[in-house]
Parts: sequence; structure tokens; C-alpha cells
Amino acid sequence: MAARIAKRVNRARGNDGDSVRQELDTKLREVLQNRANANSVFDILEYLQSENEDDVLAAIRTCSRLFESLLQKGELYIGDLPEEEECLPDSLRAEEKYKMWIRHRYNSCVSYLVELLNATSFQVQELALCMLMKFVQLEGKFPLESANWKDSYRFPHHLLKLVIGSLLQEKDLSPLITRFQEYLEYDDVRYYTMSVIVERIAQVFQKTKEPLPSAFLNNVFGLLSSINMPVHSDLSNFLTEQKEKVDDWKPAKLKDHKKAFEKVWMSFLKHKLSVSLYKKVLLILHESILPHMSKPALMIDFLTVAYDVGGAISLLALNGLFVLIHQHNLEYPDFYKKLYSLLDPSVFHVKYRARFFHLADLFLSSTHLPVYLVAAFAKRLSRLSLTAPPQVLMMIIPFICNLIRRHPACRPLIHRPSAEGDFASDPFVMEEQDPAKSRALESSLWELEALQNHYYPNVVRAANVISRALSTQESEISELLELSSNELFEKEMKKKFHSVPLEFEPVQGLLGKKQDITAEHFSL
Repeated sequence: MAARIAKRVNRARGNDGDSVRQELDTKLREVLQNRANANSVFDILEYLQSENEDDVLAAIRTCSRLFESLLQKGELYIGDLPEEEECLPDSLRAEEKYKMWIRHRYNSCVSYLVELLNATSFQVQELALCMLMKFVQLEGKFPLESANWKDSYRFPHHLLKLVIGSLLQEKDLSPLITRFQEYLEYDDVRYYTMSVIVERIAQVFQKTKEPLPSAFLNNVFGLLSSINMPVHSDLSNFLTEQKEKVDDWKPAKLKDHKKAFEKVWMSFLKHKLSVSLYKKVLLILHESILPHMSKPALMIDFLTVAYDVGGAISLLALNGLFVLIHQHNLEYPDFYKKLYSLLDPSVFHVKYRARFFHLADLFLSSTHLPVYLVAAFAKRLSRLSLTAPPQVLMMIIPFICNLIRRHPACRPLIHRPSAEGDFASDPFVMEEQDPAKSRALESSLWELEALQNHYYPNVVRAANVISRALSTQESEISELLELSSNELFEKEMKKKFHSVPLEFEPVQGLLGKKQDITAEHFSL
């Protein structure tokens, strides 16, 4: 039979779209009205392999109507299906043989739809995906497995495994993965999807025995990042219809969802990720991953390694570390030393600047921090401010002043008249990565005084704060964290200036002299 289909694949067709749809409708009626016309199923399946996109779309819709009707009528064999080439016993009734035959045709249809998930046309891919998920729903309502196999009986995860396997390949399938997101809102689909991803990752790794392909990992991340974990224990939004009580069913339990969620993320993160993918994971880690894990402490190794990488990855790891330190009692002895080392000129120009300084402000808010540590942060930021752009200075100066307000023991930094304010006499060691050895407490914040001569008037006003008695109330910096140069420019452009009368003598001549010989020939 398979050979018969294969011979028809390349047969030339002279039909237009309307005649194809009419032919498919005719074949559909023939099959549903009389079992004697069952071979017409081959003609319908043949169109799934057509090179014409419209024919394929029409065939997918026809197959959906055909097998939905057959499933509802109970005309597909239920249980362990023998191979089609296997000799059947003579005692088997014709009814059973027919149902087995139809079940094999259904399996062929599923195989063709899985192949169409790799079609060049996204419209074909999308419709094939929707039809496969519809079959998942139908098999849940009209199971094809024995009731003795409880899990398979309740949900056809073998069919979902085919879908997920096609989505997680070594090529970019992000549009189709995005389309699949709506099905992840169903509790049963979400649970089994996470289980299948774990199996798929292990399968690909077993096959390659090398670092997993980047395209494959990007597809896995696209699928995982689309999972919105439930927060309530009442899980009842299922794609498949459940006729029995589901209390003992894992997809109906929040605890099992969290275990599956934790397992799939740990399975993914243990593999080597590209820098861009590393950043994407860290961006969502604190909000979308850690809160839904049954044991968030399992992420300690991943986050501490990321924090030691340096650059933007270290900045992004701060969010996850903040959650583990404050909510799960993570102990990280060199945390502030590493945070101090992240303060370099590049931190003012990365796109994660606002996130970094927001977290740095939180970490430095404790009044129990040693004075030398706070002084080192204040001094290092002051030194870096000498080359910082104006929009950053508008945030950094209040940031430094807030540190001093929280820790009055640091006030000598701004009240040290003996400081001469130059690099040669400043005892502060800028290159030292250990804040305890930086000698910041012996120095002063002469850099802020230097900023009182800045070209931007607002920076001058902000820097003048240290020349007056520093108030005890902290400045609000949340609105300044994401301040950009464009905002400063637009603000200046909107200012209205009064006309200023000027008295001047017009320049004459090229050299500005009245009797200049050039004035006779060149007038300005």
C-alpha cells in the first residue's frame, strides 16, 4: 500500500484549486458513507504530498474532517496495533481487520502531517500543527490505547512527542514555536511538553556526543521561555477531556508541575550555551524561572559561575543572586568584592545599566556594611564619574550622596580639607580589585568638586550638593536610572531663553582689522 502511495506522489495534476476541493469532498463522502469505498482514503492522503500549497491545505482540512468523524464513530482499532505486514489470524473478524486498516491510515496521516511541519510554507506548517494538536484533543476524548495504560489512556503523549520532536530541530523554527505557545496554556499539554523536552535534549546529546547545536538550543529556549507556570493549585484547564477524577493525575498537581519545570530547566542549563543565549536566560531567570522551581537553590552553581564570567553576563546574574541571597539564604563570601570589580567605565554604557545600579543600590542599602566597603564604592564611582557622560552623572552623584547619608562614618570623604585633589597625592588605589585594600577611607571625593566645573549646568548643580551641609533625606534615583542623552537634549531644546542684548563691533577684514588690506577685496 505504501508503494502504491509513493507511485502517485509525482503524478502530474491538471486540476485547479476548486476542482481539487470538489474531488476531496467527493472522496470524503464516499469513505464516510460506505466502507466499500475505503480505498479512497489513499487518494486523500496522496494530496498531502502534493507540490501545490493549496492542494496540501485542502487535503489537511479534509483529513481533519475524515478522521474526526471516524474517531467519533469508533471505527479505529483500540489497543496494541499489529504491524501492517504482520499476518493476522483467520479467526479475526472482518470488523476488526477494517478498524486496524483504518488505524494504519490514520497513522500514515499523522506521519505526513509531522513531515509538513518542515514545509517551506509557514501557512502549511501552521495548519499541520493545528491539525496535529486537534488529533491530540480527539485522542484524549476517544482514546486509542487500552484503559489499562492509565497515563497514555488519559493523554496521547506519543503524539505530542512527535510534534515536539519536529519543533526541536537543528534549524530555526521560532515562528512555529511561537504559534505553539497557545497550547502551552493547557495544563496537560504544558506538563507533558516539559517531560518530552527533557527526553529530546537527552536524545540529541546522545546522538551528537558534542556541545548541542546552537539552533537546537535556541529552539529549546524559545519553547521553555513560552511556558507560563500556574500559580494556583487548582489545575483544571485541560486540552483533553477527562471523564474520570483527575486528582491522582500528575498534570493536575501543581507540585508535579514544579518538579517537571525544575527538571527541564536543569536539563537545559547543564549544556554549554552561547553568550547571547546566556544573556536571554539570565534576563528572565529571576522572574520566570526561580519563583516556579521547587528547589531554587539548585541554581546556585549556575548563577555563581555566571557571576564570575564578567561583563554583561555578570551584571545580569545579579538579579538571580539577589533572589537567592535575600529569599533562600545563599552565602557568597566574595559577593561584594566581585560587585566592586564590575565597576569600570563600560558599566555606564551597557544597556543593562539601569538594572545594575538598581540592584547595586539595594545591595548597598544595608547599614551593617563595613565603612571601608561603602567608602570604596563611593570613591570608585567618583573616580569613574570624571569620564562619565552627563546622563550618567545625573544619577551617579545622587547615588554617591545616598551612600554617604546611609553611612555617616564616610562623611570625612567630603570634609577633608587637607586633600589637594590630584592623582599624585590621592592615596586611593584605583587598580586594586579588593575594596579592603583600596585605601578609599584615606582619600576624599575631590572628583565631585571637579565636576562643579562641568560644561552641563545640571551636573554642576548636582555636584554643588557636597559644598553644602548634606541632608539626611536620601535622593530618589529611580527616575534617573534610565535617563538618556536624547532626553537631556530634548529637555534643553524645550527651554525658553530671554533675548540677551549684545554690544559688539562688526569684524571687518579677514584678520579682523579695520585697515586690513583684505577688507578692500573681501567683505564679511
